[in-house]
Amino acid sequence: MKATGIVRRIDDLGRVVIPKEIRRTMRIREGDPLEIYTDREGEVIFKKYSPIGEMATFAAQYAETLYKTCSMAVVICDRDAVIACAGISKKEYTDRKISAEFERIIEERSLYHAEGSGSAVPVVDGAAAAVSCAMPIISDGDVTGCVASVVTDMSSASSLSRDIETKLVQTAASFLGRQLEG
Repeated sequence: MKATGIVRRIDDLGRVVIPKEIRRTMRIREGDPLEIYTDREGEVIFKKYSPIGEMATFAAQYAETLYKTCSMAVVICDRDAVIACAGISKKEYTDRKISAEFERIIEERSLYHAEGSGSAVPVVDGAAAAVSCAMPIISDGDVTGCVASVVTDMSSASSLSRDIETKLVQTAASFLGRQLEG
């Protein structure tokens, strides 16, 4: 654990303000859920909570099934990092922070399709895979993550038709969103 040198007081309602610099660095947004941990030495630790992260094994199985049945490389992520992937290197993508461009796609809350080779949106910074089609996972009205089909070369996009790719990604996002609500 790393000390920041910042000290905050608890107000009369038991609240403490997390400084803006830390919220920006850790990508904590208004309304984000935080999990609270304590230890025997009296430390209180706040950790970003990821509902999709709780379903990592299930998400990985879903991604693997999409890849095996449709030969469509897929990533499933929460709002910050890749949770599961299939058809691309798990070691290179799983648990890595998503790119700022991919994050913007998720925040728009609507279906995204790449338009030509000039608009390649990387899944994570410094990696080859780019988003081909993406649909945010929405649960109880909140964006909790995203399902995206990916390609490593925009000129060799998926052999699936655009309509089928769209329907598969939308179905996966909708299904995962429902699982989070249940």
